[in-house]
Amino acid sequence: MTASRDPSEQDSAQAQAPLIEHLIELRSRLMRAVIAVVLIFLALYAFSNDIYTFVAQPLMDLLPEGAQMIATEVASPFLAPFKLTLVVAVFIAIPVVLHQAWAFIAPGLYDNEKRLAIPLLLSSVGLFYAGAAFAYYVVFPLLFKFFTQTGPEDVAVMTDINQYLNFVLKMFFAFGVAFEIPIATFLLIYSGATTVESLSQKRPYIVLACFVIGMLLTPPDVISQSLLAVPMYLLYEVGIFFGRVVKRRRSDANTDEADA
Repeated sequence: MTASRDPSEQDSAQAQAPLIEHLIELRSRLMRAVIAVVLIFLALYAFSNDIYTFVAQPLMDLLPEGAQMIATEVASPFLAPFKLTLVVAVFIAIPVVLHQAWAFIAPGLYDNEKRLAIPLLLSSVGLFYAGAAFAYYVVFPLLFKFFTQTGPEDVAVMTDINQYLNFVLKMFFAFGVAFEIPIATFLLIYSGATTVESLSQKRPYIVLACFVIGMLLTPPDVISQSLLAVPMYLLYEVGIFFGRVVKRRRSDANTDEADA
């Protein structure tokens, strides 16, 4: 006769089974996200030089006549477009990555949380893209015009392509994250971590914080600092506005329930 398994061992095995299933599903979701990034990268790799030229256009349009960008390292002409194409692939694949993350966590959410999560995910992706677009079409022309026209006349402007790429990627990320402020503000109000009144009273500190963050994330000049700080504050106000709308709807719903 075979010995019966101890009840504690059976409970432990049953507890480990769901964990293993979740880990397997997580691995599957991660693999799908990575495959999406790789496929997009392979599709874009043939256009890597064109993509780099597009990203460098705001600076190249403002370079003095006869000036050009340069590569100071042997591998830079290959590595800079390669790196940019990989970043663009991740950038384009963000909806797929978030979809896989959503598919993994959605079964554990309540219906009201699902109804809220989907608009938040879509709006966060849209806001990140909007922040990057704002940096490219608004900030870069103003910033590079300032940089190229304020230097000494005898100094030739010849920017290294790798240094330029690091600079613009940092700016894309900074503005993309900054444009997520309405989502963060809304979630703080919705979760009850803070209130609309409290956030409204802290406006002077928020203004100061926006300029400090702008100083840390952008080059050391007033223009780029202001171009990041001002949109950050305006987006903070947008978050407060939507938080106030949610609070009003909650109070109306509670009033209707009390009347019923």
